Amino acid sequence: MSVTTDNETTQDLPAHEVLLTNTAAQKVRDLLEQEGRTDLRLRVAVQPGGCSGLIYQLYFDERVLDGDHVRDFGGVEVIVDKMSVPYLSGSTVDFEDTISKQGFSIDNPNAQGSCACGDSFH
Repeated sequence: MSVTTDNETTQDLPAHEVLLTNTAAQKVRDLLEQEGRTDLRLRVAVQPGGCSGLIYQLYFDERVLDGDHVRDFGGVEVIVDKMSVPYLSGSTVDFEDTISKQGFSIDNPNAQGSCACGDSFH
């Protein structure tokens, strides 16, 4: 699955160091199948906000922007923007579906601390 953007395919973009577990990749595939969309990829980003300074964002995106880094996990493309790459390097995105928690989580070795709710970090 490669998308052309300004004479460049996602295969031509630099790679990032974010990992997607097999469980998370399967959940992404399932969600995309439910939506009937094959043109979307998972975008992982950080932005200023939250009580600790930075918050994570995970969402489906059809766009590929200048400076994006990409990595493919069995047909699931994960896109990270240029500003977020150093904050997320070495992070792992997982999906949990237990009685106490359901959803995606990010284990980030670069986070020096987080707030009590776990939604933001610094």
